[in-house]
Amino acid sequence: MSIIASLLLISLMLAIAGLLFAKFKGKAIPMAVIFVLGGLALCLASIIAFINKGENYQAYKNLHWQPLAPEKIAPYVEQGFTVFVDITADWCVPCQANKANVLHREQVVNTLMTDNIILMQGNWSEADTVIEQYMGIQGAAGTPYNKVYGPAYPEGIELPKVLEIRHVYQALDMMK
Repeated sequence: MSIIASLLLISLMLAIAGLLFAKFKGKAIPMAVIFVLGGLALCLASIIAFINKGENYQAYKNLHWQPLAPEKIAPYVEQGFTVFVDITADWCVPCQANKANVLHREQVVNTLMTDNIILMQGNWSEADTVIEQYMGIQGAAGTPYNKVYGPAYPEGIELPKVLEIRHVYQALDMMK
């Protein structure tokens, strides 16, 4: 895609240069045409820069989520690990928003991929007794539900329903 966009940008820039040259040679070319083409070139250049310099929106595919296993949380924490629990569902709109805005962002993914963090996820798209029991013990009503456990807070810190990147970082920093 970026090759095609780059070729279009080059073509636009050549067209603008040709029109400017023709204008200076005395041809009757409206300046509005040159400004419109210049605006298009600027927009296209911005898109190319975004595509080439933007974050990796596929980075989340590198995360290795274990299925939710509440009985393993305490032993992991005793060994010095931080455990990040994510209870989600495919039909849960706030869950999908949390993924798009926070959990799938490259900077968060890079943080969650560190060696001392264990990721556990429960997908509540269908009935699941393990998730139901865990949520009952937590006193949580439904999805989305995120909690971070660590040596400093073995009982965990529950994160807000609407996640922000700073919430994840604050909870992880508190676990150290």
